[in-house]
Amino acid sequence: MIRYLSKRIVFMIISLFLIITATFFLMRAVPGGPFTGEKAVPAEIQAALDKYYGLDKPVFEQYIDYLKRVITWDLGPSFKEKSSTVNDIINRGFPVSLHLGIQALLIAVFGGITLGVIAALRHNKSADYISMLIAVLGLSVPSFILASFYQYIFSIKAGWFPIAQWGTFKHTVLPSFALAALPLAFIARLTRSNMLEIMSQDYIKTAKAKGLSTFTTTVKHAIRNALLPVVSYLGPLSAGVLTGSFVIERIFGIPGLGREFVLSITNRDYTVIMGTTVFYSILLVVLVLLVDICYTFIDPRIKLTGGGE
Repeated sequence: MIRYLSKRIVFMIISLFLIITATFFLMRAVPGGPFTGEKAVPAEIQAALDKYYGLDKPVFEQYIDYLKRVITWDLGPSFKEKSSTVNDIINRGFPVSLHLGIQALLIAVFGGITLGVIAALRHNKSADYISMLIAVLGLSVPSFILASFYQYIFSIKAGWFPIAQWGTFKHTVLPSFALAALPLAFIARLTRSNMLEIMSQDYIKTAKAKGLSTFTTTVKHAIRNALLPVVSYLGPLSAGVLTGSFVIERIFGIPGLGREFVLSITNRDYTVIMGTTVFYSILLVVLVLLVDICYTFIDPRIKLTGGGE
């Protein structure tokens, strides 16, 4: 286990280094600059701003300085929000996205697994068709249309929930379901296909022949093995959901990390773009590692070794 974790951590560091490098030079390759706007900035002011933020240095020197700041987790100042640093923006936006993401993740995982299991156990029956219809709608309807539909039906017409903004629990319900729709549908279809395959295996038939109830056979044997592919999907899913959806947060006016990322692109705030990208990448590689470790708890036959055995 120790050897495996050490090897994975080295690969994580290499991956993050490549992501940081690519992001930095892509930002420098984009035409214009953080102070480019409709109104031209006088050359003297432009030179003073470049000197203040270190943009007058050679690109490679800026790159080395940025790597040093990332190592110390000092992601630099925001070019547009003068009173805040990139760390302040992440610290302000991520807790909101985390709150929304955890709710959406719980809805997606438990809802998707439930629909998938029901569809598999009621194969080619009405419950199967209804479950898969919900999954197809979740996969087919874009999130911004679904979010607008929720706002129109449940906020404008029914008046059950606030139409936007962030505050009480009621403000989180509609964006959570809108954010969970796509992963819920994917998990439902994935669970259904895995369950159908596993339910046809010999050991499931043997368990039923021994007189075990459908509930015991499904819970103790089928679901546990069917969840392995679902768990592999949870790593990138969790990273994406927990950092917030750009579209959902924008539509519902939620002050999360996704909204900050969209604003940074609109404002050409390069340090915020790079900082949020680095933060997302770190979260992604850590969650993928945790998912791999979770495999051993779901299926003890899987062993984590340095040699990949």
